[in-house]
Amino acid sequence: MGAVGILLDTHALIWWLDDDPRLSRAARVAIADPEVLVYVSAASAWEMATKVRLGKLRDPGGAVPRLSQVLRDRALTALPVTVDHAVAAGGLSGPHRDPFDRMLIAQSRIEGLPVVTTDPVFTRYAVPVIW
Repeated sequence: MGAVGILLDTHALIWWLDDDPRLSRAARVAIADPEVLVYVSAASAWEMATKVRLGKLRDPGGAVPRLSQVLRDRALTALPVTVDHAVAAGGLSGPHRDPFDRMLIAQSRIEGLPVVTTDPVFTRYAVPVIW
């Protein structure tokens, strides 16, 4: 990838979009750094759309239907899910069942990206975390 990059967990993306105070200072600094490529997984878009549809998530500022444009406006880079990502996510060992987290773990490992997250599951999979 060349430049330094980070991958946002879904809650970190939502908190960034909402300017939520739960987003840590270290996370805010990393996301705002113009030298850092900030990636948002297609899996996070899928998770957000699913949870909004099910009523488990409030759509931050009505972003979900226009998420591609919101990401561009915020200088965030979409990270597609590839076959390699899918195979790695499906092959992860351990009891963690959340398919969205499993995809982010796989993408982090394959792409060499630390994940901006407060979720301890990522460290159990030896993924570097920013929080």
